Formats: sequence, structure tokens, C-alpha cells
Amino acid sequence: MAEKLKLNYKKTILIGFGFMAASVAWAIYDPYITKILDALLSNAPLINTWSAALIERFPRLLDFMATQLSAEELAASGGFTLAPLFIGVIMTFDNIFGVIFQPAFGKLSDRTHSRRGKRSPFIYIGAPISALLFALIPVMFLSFNSVPAVMPFIILFVFVMSLWRAPVVALMPDLTPPELRSEGNAVINLCGGLGGLIGMVAGSVIMAVMGLSAEEEFKSFPYVFLLGSVIMVACTLVLYFKVKEPDSRLKAVAEINEALDAEARRKAQKEAEKEEKERLKKIKLSKGERVSLVFMLTGLFFLFCATNAITTFFALFAAEVLGKSTAQATMMMAIFAVCMMAAAIPAGKIGKKLGRKKTILFGLLIFMAVFILYYITKNMALIWAALVLGGAANMLITVNTLPLVLEIGGLDKVGTFTGYYYTATFSAQIAAPILFGMYRMLSGTYMSLFVFCPIAFLLSLLCILVVRHGEAIPDEIIKEAQMAED
Repeated sequence: MAEKLKLNYKKTILIGFGFMAASVAWAIYDPYITKILDALLSNAPLINTWSAALIERFPRLLDFMATQLSAEELAASGGFTLAPLFIGVIMTFDNIFGVIFQPAFGKLSDRTHSRRGKRSPFIYIGAPISALLFALIPVMFLSFNSVPAVMPFIILFVFVMSLWRAPVVALMPDLTPPELRSEGNAVINLCGGLGGLIGMVAGSVIMAVMGLSAEEEFKSFPYVFLLGSVIMVACTLVLYFKVKEPDSRLKAVAEINEALDAEARRKAQKEAEKEEKERLKKIKLSKGERVSLVFMLTGLFFLFCATNAITTFFALFAAEVLGKSTAQATMMMAIFAVCMMAAAIPAGKIGKKLGRKKTILFGLLIFMAVFILYYITKNMALIWAALVLGGAANMLITVNTLPLVLEIGGLDKVGTFTGYYYTATFSAQIAAPILFGMYRMLSGTYMSLFVFCPIAFLLSLLCILVVRHGEAIPDEIIKEAQMAED
């Protein structure tokens, strides 16, 4: 009997340092960049001129704002401004670049042959450059306090991050046997979650060390970003010294030497692939399955619109409504992240016991309830409930959505339906900052986050209620089918 393979946890954790490096940066990026953009765009003469011109042309916009806010809130908001819309547009750049460039650089890394391997050149060049650009963003902001000075560094940062993101994710599958990759992926994501937590608490640590008040938080920004950059470089050094990729040049030479035999194998493989494609063409979804797929993907779009709006704009909400600094806001989001991590394994077990659809709907109802209750009562205690219960609810949803989509497609179309899943979620992450930015522009307050998200959750819930397929096949049925085949 063949010995059962076991995951090398030490090596997998070391590989996870690459994902940790990226996660630290993104955990700092969303709350701090939105705060920087808010400071820049709210006072930008061009934005103010355009805002005034729009109000002059469409005076009813002020009437709409008046229906959303009291007279005191309207006066405190500073009036109508296009700044939130532009913040939302800029905050989509990382997702747009990810959609465009990550697949391209991932494919390029597949074809790369170097002494250190296929993925390493992208990681060891991209990560240090990203770290440098990241550290320079707040320096440019404080030094010049202008959009033209800051934007090139933001754009270059998100571009370079997209250069090495796919290669660093591919490192684990490259160095892990196929049957152990799911287990390895859990370890990698845990490392990423730890990196995210470090990024979220970094601001509070820096402000405590420097003895800064909330009003002085901008003074801490260069140090927060620098700390993130140092951790990125440190994680990259761990990869460099502790994780060795096979020499891909030697592998390329071996492949050339086997070219003749490989040609014969390729012909046979092409024939097999052709037959498989013909077979898959005949496997069509039923009308009910197609309806379930469309509504599930639409539900995912609305779901990710809500969650992306939370992660992107929570720091601005916390500053405007709660009077919290960015560091305090990220600490609050750290609680959300911890609750997500704690709920990950229970969410999978609940999904198996209750069913995926019921678990997802339960999570959506929890999310909606805590957000609506806070909006109605404005009770600070319910913010903490929204973070704790919302984090757990988010994991109830997230853990069960991809398996449900894949179950609709079946084992023969896992790759295709994974693509459908990420098309829906990436589309939402691109659309959400713009959609909420427009709504915030019209409502005049970031309290509107607690209106936008429940509406998006409700739309998601209504779509998923229509889904009739995607549950796991019970073990008993599988066993009966296997017995029948035998």
C-alpha cells in the first residue's frame, strides 16, 4: 500500500510569506489611501469647480441631499461634492489592473526560465519595487499635498503589485503535490490573514508609540506605510533564503531533449482533448440549472458590491460619523477580520449540515439585520455587533458560495465555473467603489454606507432565493451510486 502523502507545513508556511507580503500592503492600502484621497480631493480647486457647476446645472441635487440629511447634518457635510465619486473611481484601479495584468504576468511566468525558477524573478523584482513605491505615497502626500504628486505613485504601486501577485500565488501549487494543494491553500490563506491583521493594527501601534492624537494622524502615515514596506521586504527575504524553486533552465533543457517523445505524446493528448471537448459540448445545463447559475452570479455581484464598499470606505465613515482616526478604524476592521477567520471552519460545517443556500441566506440576514439596526438606532454598541456578527456572517456566505457555483457546473466544468465566479466578484469589486461613491456624493454623508450595503445584501438575498441547484450530493447517494456501478 502506497504511503499517504503529508503536507510539509514548514515549507508551505515559508511559501506563505509571499502572500503575507501582499496582504500587509493591501490591509494598509484601502483605509489609508481613501483618507489621503479624501484630504486631497475635498480641497482640490478643480473638484470644487466641477461640483459647483453641476449644482448650478442641476439644483435638484441639493433637494435630494436635503431629504437624506437634517439641516445640521447638511451644514456639517460641507455641501455637494464630487470627491467621493472620484475616490471610488481611483479605488477601482487595483482591481482593474488585477483583471488586466495578473493573468498576463501569470502566463509570462509560466514561460520564464531562470536559475532561481519561474516565479522568483517576478517576486524578487516586483516586491521590493512595490515596497519602495508604497513607502513614498504618504511622503509625496505630506510634501506636496497635491493630486498630481501622489497619483503617479498610486498608479505605479498597483501596477507593480499586479506584476508579481499571480506568480507568488502560483508558487504554492508549483511546490506542492496536486492532492495536497487544497490543504496547502488553507495554510497560504492563513498566512495572508495574518499579514492583513498586521497591516490593520500597524496604525494603532505607530500612533501609540509616537503619542499622536486623532487630529495628528497624518503625521503617522509615513511610518505606517514604511512599516508595511519593511514587512514586505522582510517576507520577500524569507522567500529568497528559505524557499528554493527548481532551476527552470535545466528543466527547459530536459524538455528539449525529450522533444521527440513529447511530440508523440502531444498528438495523443490533442486527440484526447478533442474527444473530451466534444464530450463536454454534449453536457449541457438544464434550463433550471442555467437560471440558478445566472441568479447565483447576480447575487454574488450584489454581495461583493456590499462587502467591497465596507472594506474600501469604512475608514472614511469612521472618521466622519464616529470621529475615529484611520488607525482606530483599521483596528475596528481587524475585529471584523478576526471574526471571519474564527468562523471559517464552523461555516463549512454549518454549510454541510444545513445546506449551502440556507447558510448563505442566514449570513445575509445577519448582515442586513445588524446594519439596519445600527442605522436606525445610531447606537455605538451596534457598530461592534456589526463588525463581530458581520465578520462571522461574511464567512458563512463566502465559504459556501464557490462550492455552490461549482456544484451547478459539475466535476467536468470546474475551471469554467470558477472563471464565472471570479468574473462576477471582480466585476463587483470594480463597480462597488464607483456605485457607492455616487451614492455618497448624492446623500452627503458616509452614514449612507449603512443604507447602500443592506440594499445590496437584500438584492443578493432575493437573487439567491431563486437558486434551486448547487447543494452537495449526500454521501448516502454517492455510496449507493458506487455500489450500483460495482
